[in-house]
Formats: sequence, structure tokens, C-alpha cells
Amino acid sequence: MTATPTPPSAGPLYFRQLLSGRDFAVNDPLASQMVNFVYAVGDHRTGECVLVDPAYAVRELVELVGADGMSVSGVLATHYHPDHVGGSMMGHSIEGIAELLHHVDCPIHVHRDETEWVRTTTSVTDDHLVGHESGDVVTVGGVEITLVHTPGHTPGSQCFFVDDRLIAGDTLFLEGCGRTDLPGSDPAKMAESLQRLGEVPDSTILFPGHRYSVAGSATMDIVKETNFVFA
Repeated sequence: MTATPTPPSAGPLYFRQLLSGRDFAVNDPLASQMVNFVYAVGDHRTGECVLVDPAYAVRELVELVGADGMSVSGVLATHYHPDHVGGSMMGHSIEGIAELLHHVDCPIHVHRDETEWVRTTTSVTDDHLVGHESGDVVTVGGVEITLVHTPGHTPGSQCFFVDDRLIAGDTLFLEGCGRTDLPGSDPAKMAESLQRLGEVPDSTILFPGHRYSVAGSATMDIVKETNFVFA
């Protein structure tokens, strides 16, 4: 399969959606099977960006944003699962934030309830992990990214709001939501988190953690109308 990376957004906001198995980690069967999205968010004016959930081929991700004239200054982690931050899963060893730190010395922003889980999964130490509260803002250049705690899939799952975009990780997909039968999951908390996301303005564009639907993104009015979790 030939990689056809999604081009970055125009204007001051640098925003890029990258699909595992297509845009990077092209020869990795697990990456192609899992269809994870990685996001690069930053400021064209300063050349800084953060990577959201970098996994599989982290050097390729650094090189992809580098080709756009951007440098990685941090990581935002939606949750601790290895296909999002690296680690061991289903007998496979997945590259992630631990390997990224060999290329870039940067902070890893997690929700405080996820810190221990991320540390256990990746072996990344506390000197690189920054625990946050819901509502905290991470600034990249002049771009502000708001972190919102959305537990349910995992204890410290979080979503990111930037401009008119919502990066939802495995909390909410275009069709369905994250599983609640895994370690740390909580169906009741997931219901509360989905109710909270259901109040997001209709014009907000949802960017999920996996490509489990034909489209890679959709406005929240369409998601609320078509996704069964909002029925």
C-alpha cells in the first residue's frame, strides 16, 4: 500500500491526521489492522507541535512533521493502551512514547488518573510524565489545547479540544464508543462522559482514535444523529 498522508491544515494552526498502516508504519501488519490515528497539533508560526498518541513507528512520525517544517515539543496521551502510547499487546511489542523519547526529549501530558497506568505500560518515568486535571490547557506556540477528562474506557481517558476540533481518542468514535470491559473500564463513567460530549456544539469536528468508519472525521451534529450511543 502506498502512503498518502493527509496534508496539514492551512493558517496558524498546524493540524494533521495520520493513519497507521497508511501514512506511517506501512509495512506493519498490526498497525494496518488496528487503524490508529495519530494527530499532530501545533503552530505554523513557531514550528512547534505535539503528537497525540504516537505509536508504531515513532521516528517516521517525527520525520513526517519535520518535512512540514515542524518539530515535536510534547506528547498528549488520550489513554494508556499500548496501541496509543506503546507497550506490549497481544504478544506484540509496539513502539510508543518510550522510543519517542530517544529522538525527542519532551513532556508527556496525561490525565493524573492515568499516570500510573501509562508508567506501568510504557516504563516511562515520572520525570517525563505530566499529570493534568480536567480543564487544563496545554499551549503549543500560540495554540491552546484544552484537556477534558472523559473516564470510562480507562480511568484517565481524556479528550482534547483545539479550535473547532475534538480529538476523542477511544472515548467516542464516529460509530460507537470505546470498550468498557477492559482493565480500568467503567460503563457508568463512560455513560457520563458520552453525555458530556453530547453537549459539544454541533459544528465541532470529531476526530476519533481509530478509523472504524469510512470517514475519518465528522461534525458532531452528524455524530449525534447517526451514532447509536446518543440514541
